[in-house]
Amino acid sequence: MPKDLENPKFILLNVGYSELNANWNWKKIYSPFARIYYVSEGDATIYINEATYDLKPDHLYLIPPFTLHNDECKSYFSLYYVHFYEDVINRESMFDKYDFPIEIRATSLDMMLVRRLWDINPDRQLRHYDPQLYDNPPTFSQYVADNNKMSRRSKFETQGILYQLLSKFYALVKLKADSKDIRVNNVLKYIHETTENNITLTQLASIACVTIDHFIRIFKKEMKCTPLKYINMKKIEKAQLLLLTTDMPIREVALELSLDNISYFNRIFKYYTGRTPTEYRKIGNKF
Repeated sequence: MPKDLENPKFILLNVGYSELNANWNWKKIYSPFARIYYVSEGDATIYINEATYDLKPDHLYLIPPFTLHNDECKSYFSLYYVHFYEDVINRESMFDKYDFPIEIRATSLDMMLVRRLWDINPDRQLRHYDPQLYDNPPTFSQYVADNNKMSRRSKFETQGILYQLLSKFYALVKLKADSKDIRVNNVLKYIHETTENNITLTQLASIACVTIDHFIRIFKKEMKCTPLKYINMKKIEKAQLLLLTTDMPIREVALELSLDNISYFNRIFKYYTGRTPTEYRKIGNKF
């Protein structure tokens, strides 16, 4: 496990058990929340980018937040699921910093941990399987209320179980920066920790200790996109969290991210999510 990882704080959204029969088929799932699956019986498939993962019994699966994927199930399939997000304030998310394995073999202890998490959070299962019906601001407000009603003991134990489950994946993580130019790595860390600021190319080039033109070239070479596109992507990711987990007015969300032009905010939000902020908050997104 990386030694420099700060202690993350997780917010539990859902935990439960589902038995499905060819009715776990969702396309273009993309959300600001992570999920862990423990498969108990049957089989299903997850498509992430160009990779295919066949879900097998007695395995754990982790899908990081902001990961576009499709789910497919053609027959009987049962699984335990855990939905959560990382409470990140002015620091890098662990999912920004590390590449996590999607699949690991589970142990009997993992099964016990997932069952225990459900036991101490008995009313957190999904009421509907269709993501459109549960991924929306009113539902997330209920999740927040549920967390606030938890006893201190349950909060501690919930955090502890999430730590234990994720530690299995941490053992196999890789630094995303391992294959990147150290100058770009330093810039990425700055962007991740100051997403709410008005980040300029001058600032980033200074951190990289190169000219602006040279910085743009090395950034595009490593990240396959321009610095501005990457900054906007990270701002919109944070905007999605704010829209789903707070009641902040849309204009305040934009200002929180130093996007003073509301028309520009609406335009780039729709570019990355396919919906305007108003539409996103109204009907939520799939996860």
